[in-house]
Amino acid sequence: MTTHDETLNRRLRRQLVPGAGLMMPGAANSLTARLIEAAGHPLLMVSGAAVANTFLGVPDIGLSSVTELALHVDAIRDAVDIPIVVDADTGFGNALNVRRTVRTLERAGANAIMLEDQTYPKRCGHFDGKSVVPAAEMVAKIHAAVDARNDADLVILARTDARAVEGLEAAMQRARDYLDAGADMLFIEAPLSRDELLAIPREVPGLHLCNMVVGGRTPLLPREELARAGFAAICYANAALQASALAMRSVLAHLHNHGDVAGVQAQLMSFAERQSMLGAEDYVELARRYA
Repeated sequence: MTTHDETLNRRLRRQLVPGAGLMMPGAANSLTARLIEAAGHPLLMVSGAAVANTFLGVPDIGLSSVTELALHVDAIRDAVDIPIVVDADTGFGNALNVRRTVRTLERAGANAIMLEDQTYPKRCGHFDGKSVVPAAEMVAKIHAAVDARNDADLVILARTDARAVEGLEAAMQRARDYLDAGADMLFIEAPLSRDELLAIPREVPGLHLCNMVVGGRTPLLPREELARAGFAAICYANAALQASALAMRSVLAHLHNHGDVAGVQAQLMSFAERQSMLGAEDYVELARRYA
């Protein structure tokens, strides 16, 4: 239970324990964030891929800026009351860029910031052609992130994409190095098998996140198995995005082909549900108060 004076940063730290298996869907915007919170999820991730896909209409290849990301985080923070983990890609440059990125996203409302060790500009963790910076360079970025945060309870989440480049053992050693550098939580992206995935929290100390990418390279395992293995959080970064994109394509094709929504209305949220989800009555009450 959250106490009245508990910050969201402290709440997140209390919730993140080995084996908790917290489900963490990803959001690109406040609408999705509201739906995640309404469904009962305890936290969410602002997915860099989702922001790039929905805001810019481009793949996850490092085209978004830290300013664009911060605008999304600020809007989402205003819409929900659960902790927000922000995917900050590589920190948008070197250690000095990481310092600015952490301060910018913390002011915008992030409760945890994820940084990865890919070269800049990054690529989706399940794309080909990735490359990683030397481990020492990423260690310097983690030091910068830890020093930059205003609240010591802000969670620094270190991600490595070295599995695809250097192999699993090297990726696990990088994770150990990042933990020693001050990272609060670890994420080894894109293990290729069930055995690889489940070995990570067993072989590497600390708190761990895993990422379930529908159509990606990592096998999709149930929450119970991942929690038993020791994962603190389980991310479905783009499940909501993939679901909404499929539904939109279906309804828009039907509208184009048939000229109405007869036959697809069951796929549409009702007007009343939509207004309720957005808290329309709260704004009506506020309008009355200030009239």
